[in-house]
Amino acid sequence: MEEQWTILKVLQWTTSYFAGKGMAQPRADAEVLLAHVLGVERIQLYLNFEKPLGAGELAKFREFVKRRAAFEPTQYIVGKQEFWSLEFELSPAVLIPRPETEILVEKALALAGEEPALVLDIGTGSGAIAVALAHERPQVRVIATDKSFAAIRVARKNALRHGVADRVSFAAMDLMDALAPEHRFDIVVSNPPYVSETEFLDLAPEIANYEPHGALRGGGAQGLSVVRRILEGFRNILKPGGSLLVEIGHDQAEVLDSEFSGASLEKFEFIRDYSGIKRVLHVKTAGA
Repeated sequence: MEEQWTILKVLQWTTSYFAGKGMAQPRADAEVLLAHVLGVERIQLYLNFEKPLGAGELAKFREFVKRRAAFEPTQYIVGKQEFWSLEFELSPAVLIPRPETEILVEKALALAGEEPALVLDIGTGSGAIAVALAHERPQVRVIATDKSFAAIRVARKNALRHGVADRVSFAAMDLMDALAPEHRFDIVVSNPPYVSETEFLDLAPEIANYEPHGALRGGGAQGLSVVRRILEGFRNILKPGGSLLVEIGHDQAEVLDSEFSGASLEKFEFIRDYSGIKRVLHVKTAGA
């Protein structure tokens, strides 16, 4: 008699297998992959532990397990990730949105308030920041840039998915280099590449081997080359009294403070994430 693989048995075996591979969240990975194969929410797995898997479902799940065992991120395997309580389509062309980036969204929404605002999202990737802002504030319009055409395609799909494509425009360019001189924004946001070359060598294989290097490596020994370019050019595109919000790495605040604070800026501050790390740089220009 052929062995029957129920949902519970599959989860138990896969959790043990992933744990043996050193996965940080073996049970969660197993549940996400299996739920995706079966086309159900994770909670439904617990309500149907004794349900056997069909041959086709087992074959598809085995392929997913093989990919995850090679340290391919679960988010790329299933092609999605939640951010700001919204589901975003993903591909290996874009970074996987992280919870800490929601700090930047929170601050941008607070700055925008309830008034109409024009926002620039530099290096939009999956469009997570741009779409979250537009979804939360109907009066906000966003121009989102990325030098990767593949990333722009993913971001545009996410804007359509969440019904904000009429208020989020996408442009392929390197940072903000191709913006017309007349463009002036109330708020500029960016989650740019900021991983240093030394840090890159120590990244987990899920990140180093699968996420796009161009969206990770910030350039230079400190990983700050791209951030510096933004800080050196943002005044040309920001309205008087406008704000720039940039996500940074855990050890970069002091370096940036020594290089850029002052100089006719109304505000130069760092916002901590939920781990206490100075995660977002907020720069506000002097008013008119």
